[in-house]
Amino acid sequence: MLKENLIVLRKLNGYSQEQIAEKINISRQAYAKWENGQTVPDIEKAAVLAELYGVTLDSLMKDGVQADLGVLPPAPIGKNIWGSVNIGDRGQIVIPKAAREKFGLETGSRLIVLSDEIGIALLPAEFYEAKMQEFMNLIHGEK
Repeated sequence: MLKENLIVLRKLNGYSQEQIAEKINISRQAYAKWENGQTVPDIEKAAVLAELYGVTLDSLMKDGVQADLGVLPPAPIGKNIWGSVNIGDRGQIVIPKAAREKFGLETGSRLIVLSDEIGIALLPAEFYEAKMQEFMNLIHGEK
């Protein structure tokens, strides 16, 4: 909930309670009460905190518990943690429903699988192909 999110975000960003309190123009004691769950910030201070941490106000206030991952901090704006998936016998995965809906993925959707040393990314094939075409046009001097 809010108090856990405040603690996690503050620590992830390397701030002390005093530093945060100073940034949002309140006392350290007032901020400590938010982290202890004794009080909650008003909507204006909560919005300032969300902006400071680069998260949405909604994610700042929500419980970040996912059954398969435990407690999660609010994701930065524009980023998501959809949960975990299991790999089937033939390497298949089921993309969580919320992610499929967000990106309009349906049966037959084509995805490009990319990776680096630590993970895998999936991109819509149409996006990837359009970017590759732009790149090819650029290197061949076309517009």
